[in-house]
Amino acid sequence: MTDLSRADWRKATASQNNGGCVEVAANLPGVIAIRDSKRPADGAHVVSKAAFAAFVADARAGRYDIAGA
Repeated sequence: MTDLSRADWRKATASQNNGGCVEVAANLPGVIAIRDSKRPADGAHVVSKAAFAAFVADARAGRYDIAGA
C-alpha cells in the first residue's frame, strides 16, 4: 500500500472546465495517485508514473473518445 499522507493533490486543469473533479498527486516516489476531489475519503487509484504517462498520451491522441459525443 502506498502512503498518501504527503500527497500534494492538484485538481486537473480540464476538471475545472467541465465540472468533473479529478485530483492528481505527482509528488510521490515512482507513482501517481488519482482521486475524486468530491469524495477524497473514498481513496485513490495509484499507478506507476509510466502507466499514467501512457494513459495521458492515449487520452490526448483521442483513444478514449466516445463516438458520436
